[in-house]
Amino acid sequence: MSTSTYMSTDQLASKLHYDSRYIREYLKDSVLLEGVHYFRPFGRRKILFIWETIERDMVKDSQIAVPMIPLARGGVVHG
Repeated sequence: MSTSTYMSTDQLASKLHYDSRYIREYLKDSVLLEGVHYFRPFGRRKILFIWETIERDMVKDSQIAVPMIPLARGGVVHG
């Protein structure tokens, strides 16, 4: 059984160093999707974000955007 960390908009904003209004108006429903990154417990108005899913997708998207050239000794060059 996996455990998830649920956060309010203000907690997520603090962790990401974003303004909570920016999360509500720009990220929610464009980058952060209901049912994937957040949910409404008991069908109510309050939103809880799932930190592990957000973190996974942030890292995945940043790795895709940066081209990397592997080196013989195991390192990489960002180029």
